[in-house]
Amino acid sequence: MRMWRIVLPLTASIAAVPLVAAPARVTTAGIVGGTMPGSPASVLQVGTGPAPTVDSTPSLVALSAMTVAFPHAALHPTIVSRAQWRADESKRDPRAHYANGVSAIFIHHTDTPNAYDCADVPHILRNLYTGQTRDQHWGDFGYNFLVDRCGNIYEGRAGGVDRPVVGSHTQGFNQGTAGIAAIGTFGRGTKVPAPMERAIAALAAWKLGLRDVDPRGKVRLTSTNDKSLYPKGTSASFYAISAHRDGFATDCPGDALFARLPAIRDLAARLQGRCLREPARVQLSRALPSLDGSR
Repeated sequence: MRMWRIVLPLTASIAAVPLVAAPARVTTAGIVGGTMPGSPASVLQVGTGPAPTVDSTPSLVALSAMTVAFPHAALHPTIVSRAQWRADESKRDPRAHYANGVSAIFIHHTDTPNAYDCADVPHILRNLYTGQTRDQHWGDFGYNFLVDRCGNIYEGRAGGVDRPVVGSHTQGFNQGTAGIAAIGTFGRGTKVPAPMERAIAALAAWKLGLRDVDPRGKVRLTSTNDKSLYPKGTSASFYAISAHRDGFATDCPGDALFARLPAIRDLAARLQGRCLREPARVQLSRALPSLDGSR
């Protein structure tokens, strides 16, 4: 009798993953390195359009290669700092607030014009920042991050891009989440720029990967006030990458961007190294008939 040995593929291998160890130009699932001034050479760059006019002074904190124990850590994307887009730090509250971690992302749009030059985005950010601190009284930028149509990523709320900073972006669900705002207005029929989509996916993949959260999965969040779609204290299920409208009565982030969220989730999962493969038991059941020559 002929004996067969069956070797099953491992669906997940836990290993130390370099978090910021990519070369200056990286091509991963369609993401191509950008040319952001002052960006470290060891981080994933996603911007594909003209770089904004920002200060080119290198950060005082030198980034080095780090490792994490999570099997699905994604590369750290290039992020334009508050200092680079020249945020007036005197306008914000001096102390940031933190959660225990970030388990979900809420996607927004800024509801501002789309026909902007990416080199002018720092000026746009300063105007938005003034409105949210002076007029909205949010104490700082409401969003943790913003992304422009060229795929450039900007630090929004102060406190550290790699830390779980509590923002003011989704009423009732600011704790344990991060807000990413697409700069522009994305109502029905508006085309969402591909570089913007890729940058949002890369940012979400990295941020959720810090807690090994699958971007395609579901998480449970608890509302902290009655102004959200859920009464205070109510636990609700959300996608790990959700829309502002999922937690609050609003059209944000617009029908067009909302429709792109499934594709953004899938790309973010691929950037985390999550293969869309079948479970091992399904692979085995399909392989077994072929072993006796019946196929």
